[in-house]
Amino acid sequence: MGTVKATATAVTAVLAAGIASVAAGRFASDAALKAPAGRPLPTEPRLTVHGTAAGQITLTRDLASLRPGTYGLAGDGTHAVVGPVLEAARHAADTVVRRLERVTHGTLTSGDTVWLTPNLYVGNPRTALGLDHADIDVPGELGELPAWFVPGARDTWVIAVHGLGTTREQAMNLMSRLHARKVPVLALAYRGDLGAPRPPDGLNHLGETEWRDLDAAIRYAVRYGARRVVLLGWSTGATMALRAAERSPVRERIAGLVLDSPVLSWEVTLRALARARHTPPPLLPLAVRAAQGRAGLHADGFAEITDPDRLAVPTLIFHGPDDQVAPWDLSRRLAARRPDLIALHSVPQAPHAAMWNAAPAEYEERLRRFLTPLV
Repeated sequence: MGTVKATATAVTAVLAAGIASVAAGRFASDAALKAPAGRPLPTEPRLTVHGTAAGQITLTRDLASLRPGTYGLAGDGTHAVVGPVLEAARHAADTVVRRLERVTHGTLTSGDTVWLTPNLYVGNPRTALGLDHADIDVPGELGELPAWFVPGARDTWVIAVHGLGTTREQAMNLMSRLHARKVPVLALAYRGDLGAPRPPDGLNHLGETEWRDLDAAIRYAVRYGARRVVLLGWSTGATMALRAAERSPVRERIAGLVLDSPVLSWEVTLRALARARHTPPPLLPLAVRAAQGRAGLHADGFAEITDPDRLAVPTLIFHGPDDQVAPWDLSRRLAARRPDLIALHSVPQAPHAAMWNAAPAEYEERLRRFLTPLV
């Protein structure tokens, strides 16, 4: 009897450990599959406000707070814009002083927890930029998709689509420049975003199903006067653009692709986000398998969009070696295999989907040169 009890106890312990491991893998996979729009990814560190002065803000010293460029600074109920590090400003050894450009809403006080975000603007194109726009609904397969349309005289539209951890407000970083060139801009909210239909399973599919909402936006643009479109996507929005260029029944209307920090391997991105959640290394394969089972992700599907022979339109990629979410090396290899069609602009010291923030003038000039023959 003692042997039987010991065996039963051991089996129970093994089963319990197995169930716990599966649950842990499922939780780890949530870092990508349930990443809420507008909330920071696990790779983005939380910073503490140590003080403010006229045109200055003091933050926790971290690789993030030392990044070059201009960023949104978000907290619970707060949004501001911070510029470059002020090297000459007095500060303690464990802090960094940056230029405080403006406080959009809320207040910043010592002790507040904040994080950097690519979104410089909040609100809508009219309130944030002074641009006339229309609030439209794009008919999608799951229901109406909210979008902003900023009109322009040209008949080639830019359709902008955000990615992990951001919202369609990110498109406003480039909207004024595009509007100055008379390019119409359609900034799309897609399934899972605030005001958009919820996915049936409640999960983010890293572009593998969401691309159909972008396809709906292309059809809308064509229906309302676009002769051609350029797809501009960040992160998984870039993945959606690649997928639409390959699969959309109206892909002949796509004149070009602009991809910022494209997610070209769901396994690598999911591992990175799970690791940032402090998932133990032995559980990372379980997180990958959990994501594959829950969201129906397959390596073959992503292999298709990284096949350079499938690309048929000019493509500009903005990406940098410091991206912790989507490996820059995959973009580099993709561009190297099709130098006739793909241009890669590398941006050092830029976090995921924030290539413009790190070097806006260079970004906008490369984008201008790319778009000129297409619009």
